Amino acid sequence: MLYTNLKHIESASEHAKIISENENVMVICGRMGPMCIPVYGIAEELEEEYKHVKFCDMEFDNPQSSVIRNLPEVRGFMGIPFTIYYKNGKVVKATSSIQSKAQVTAILDKEFAVTTNA
Repeated sequence: MLYTNLKHIESASEHAKIISENENVMVICGRMGPMCIPVYGIAEELEEEYKHVKFCDMEFDNPQSSVIRNLPEVRGFMGIPFTIYYKNGKVVKATSSIQSKAQVTAILDKEFAVTTNA
């Protein structure tokens, strides 16, 4: 169990449903460890600011998280958490290990930019 205030994904089918029903999704797949906890905290902080992004977590050791652990984008990753950014159901960015708030917001701003029709 991950002790965060993020939406918890507990199954592969729930993961598929979330990424199919939301245009922009950030999933942090990790444990309650020193490299993961700061990334959960950043996502919790940014939820208010990035209302057009669905922020979720998934427990790394859950067998169902193989939907993330087996992605080609994470092959070669050495540290957790694996943070996956989905746009319209497709992986647009994947990072591993601890990230700073600046690193996360740079990815959110680039991959999930809000466009306005003027």
